[in-house]
Amino acid sequence: MIRPIAFGFNPETAVNNAFQKKDNDWNVNEKAQQEFDGLVALLKQHQIDVCVIQDQPQPYTPDSVFPNNWISMHDDGQIVLYPMFAPNRRAERSKGVTDQLKEQFIIYSKVDLTGYEKEQLFLEGTGSMVLDRVHQKAYACLSPRTDERVLLDFCEVLDFTPVLFHAADKNGTPVYHTNVMMSVAEDYALIAPDSITDPAERDRVLQSLASTGKTVIPITLSQMEHFAGNALQVRNAGGQRFLVMSSAAFGSLTALQRQQLETYNPILHTPLSTIEQNGGGSARCMIAEVFLPLQQPHHPR
Repeated sequence: MIRPIAFGFNPETAVNNAFQKKDNDWNVNEKAQQEFDGLVALLKQHQIDVCVIQDQPQPYTPDSVFPNNWISMHDDGQIVLYPMFAPNRRAERSKGVTDQLKEQFIIYSKVDLTGYEKEQLFLEGTGSMVLDRVHQKAYACLSPRTDERVLLDFCEVLDFTPVLFHAADKNGTPVYHTNVMMSVAEDYALIAPDSITDPAERDRVLQSLASTGKTVIPITLSQMEHFAGNALQVRNAGGQRFLVMSSAAFGSLTALQRQQLETYNPILHTPLSTIEQNGGGSARCMIAEVFLPLQQPHHPR
C-alpha cells in the first residue's frame, strides 16, 4: 500500500472514470492520509501483514494511493508492469517501489507491458482485470483503460485464460475498471451482473464463475456505485480470511448479503469517502497483493 503525499482529484483520469467527483475541500490530501492510515490500522489489528511505502513529493502523482493499477506480483517471483491511460499516473512506476519490495521479497523477473502506451493501448493491472489466481482466469470488461490486445498478451505470457465482456453503469457509461463491478474470492464472487450489457456475455461470466465452484453473490448497480464490488479477500498471518471494503460499500449491502458473505469470512470496513469521491476508487484499488516469495533472513554465523 502506498501512503499518499499529494492525493487529489485527477482531471486526467476523470475523463473516463464516472466514479470520480471533484471535492473543493482544501484539505483533501490530509483527509485521504487519515483514511489510508485508518485502513492500514484496521488490517494490522487483524494480523494482516501490510507493507506500507510512503509516496514521494516528486514527481507529482495524485493517484499513487492506487498501486494495484501499475504493478501485479505473482508467486513465481514475477512482477508485471502495466500501461497506464493517464500520463501523470505513469510516473508512479518510477518511484523506487520495486527496489523497496526487493528488500523484503524475491523478484526473479519482470514482465513489462508499458510499451503499449506508445500505441495508446492500456491495461491497468488488477483494476482492469480481476484475477482468479487459483484457476488462472482473468476476468476483464473492455474499456478505454482495458484493451483486448494487451490483455491477451498478459494472458499468454502468464498463462491465464481471458474471460472478456462489456459492462456499463446505469447511465450506459462503460465501467472503467473491472474491479469496481466484481471481486473474486476463494469460494465466492461478488458481482454486479446487471452491469454486463450483453446477455450472452453475462451468461458466460456467470458460467465461468460457477465452473470453478464459486457461489455468485449478486450486487445491484446502485451497490456497485457505492463500491460494493471493489472489495478484496485477504488472509492474515494465521491463515484466516477477511473481506476488505469501505464503509460506504458495507453500508450499501443488505442484511442478507452481509450474512451470506460472513459465512465465508468476517467483513472489515472503514470510511474511505474522500478517496472514493476524488479518486474514483476504493479499498480494493488501494491494495496491491504481494504473492512474491519472501527473502530469507540472513542469520549471522
